[in-house]
Amino acid sequence: MEFYETTPRHDLTYSDVFLVPRHSEVGSRLSVSLAPRDGTGATIPIVSANMNSVTGPRLAATLARRGGLGVLPQDLTATDLDAAIRWVKDQPVPFDTPLLFRPEQTVTDALRQIPAIQGHGIVISEDGATLLGHLSSARLATALPDARLGDLLHGSVTWIDADDAPDGRAAFDLMVSADLEFAPVLRDGAIVGTLSRTSALRDTLYAPALDSDGRLRVAAAVGINGEVAERAAALVRAGVDVLVLDTAHGHQDGMLRAIRAVKGLGLDVPIVAGNVVTTAGVRDLVAAGADIVKVGVGPGAMCTTRMMTAVGRPQFSAVLETAGAARELGAHVWADGGVRYPRDVALALAAGAASVMIGSWFAGTIEAPGALETDASGRLYKESWGMASTKAVHDRFDRLDPYELARKTLFAEGISSSKIYLDPLRPSVEDLLDMITSGVRSSFTYAGASTVAEFQRNALVGIQSAAGYEEGKALPISW
Repeated sequence: MEFYETTPRHDLTYSDVFLVPRHSEVGSRLSVSLAPRDGTGATIPIVSANMNSVTGPRLAATLARRGGLGVLPQDLTATDLDAAIRWVKDQPVPFDTPLLFRPEQTVTDALRQIPAIQGHGIVISEDGATLLGHLSSARLATALPDARLGDLLHGSVTWIDADDAPDGRAAFDLMVSADLEFAPVLRDGAIVGTLSRTSALRDTLYAPALDSDGRLRVAAAVGINGEVAERAAALVRAGVDVLVLDTAHGHQDGMLRAIRAVKGLGLDVPIVAGNVVTTAGVRDLVAAGADIVKVGVGPGAMCTTRMMTAVGRPQFSAVLETAGAARELGAHVWADGGVRYPRDVALALAAGAASVMIGSWFAGTIEAPGALETDASGRLYKESWGMASTKAVHDRFDRLDPYELARKTLFAEGISSSKIYLDPLRPSVEDLLDMITSGVRSSFTYAGASTVAEFQRNALVGIQSAAGYEEGKALPISW
């Protein structure tokens, strides 16, 4: 990357910079590879943040199916984290994970999990394997809230045999010929997944992130206090593919001890550690054994660190400087936080990040943890919160005695409750991935790059005023 006819005199955010087009021989954005090549096995440079309101097993599986990596949060109990990892590993690769409901459950139960939007649906089963029928989400919109799902099943049961859909193109053509928008997929009479026309199409455009056994990849976070090595070893036994050692201030002795302890186990999985914003932080964490360093202090939408403590650094400059240091050491960085648009993801990659970590942007999706809620105006949302907030502290330390819990809560910071509204045009994390990767692929073509490495070499970055940034936004109203 190089700056276009300028030298920055101060640290820069993503909003402060832009990409300048240059000569390109890349004919199509579909010929671009977004694989980060950071040792994680991901095929797109997108990682979901280890926040309780962002990454659960369902989002992690969906993200891996499209080539990204979900990081399960460390606040889950050891038992729940083990179960979440194993659940992800059990999910289908070529088909979507079915949303299963029993016939006695109601329309309200279903609409807490899936919005009444075209192209989605649920599967009705008594035992999770035997198909009783399925309902499109559009059908749920026309039913009474207290109607039993089983009572809405009428007519013959339609489904797709897994052997008739060996790949995405075959599945898409089959659904078109059968006039199906959504259908369960069966193998030997048992439910193995679901398909929509859109998911079949996506199967032709994305390459899943798979482990050596052909299962979906998943990462998990570990704090730096307590029995770090034991927890890390247990996660690897459960099948985790990437370990993320995580704390707000990563450049500290506690983090270095944790990295050394985990590295010493020889677990043969990539170790991610952070967060830091300086070259010194990168050098120390990599020297301790980190393969990837997580970069970012304070740019997240749920984070109040900079306003509370004045600590942090504008994210574009932080990524640019730390990525250069990591590259010299044979390591990588993940840009953690601060992205609001696909342009920001492209800029993080241009600055040298191997992957970009996304939090609140994913929190308001169907796959994110938590049930769908409805506000007074009828808009759907999910609740989100910061990982240093009062709510997160209570969730993390709820087994402490009241005095110790009160002491920790006294110094909590961050937003404890925020409504992240579902975008009716992009309700799924996959819809957001389509938008993000489409934009980033186009960025590559403008830079004349067909790989992440080429993009990082070719990217030409300019510095702009606030007015320049505003000029780039689409007009939200008519002339």
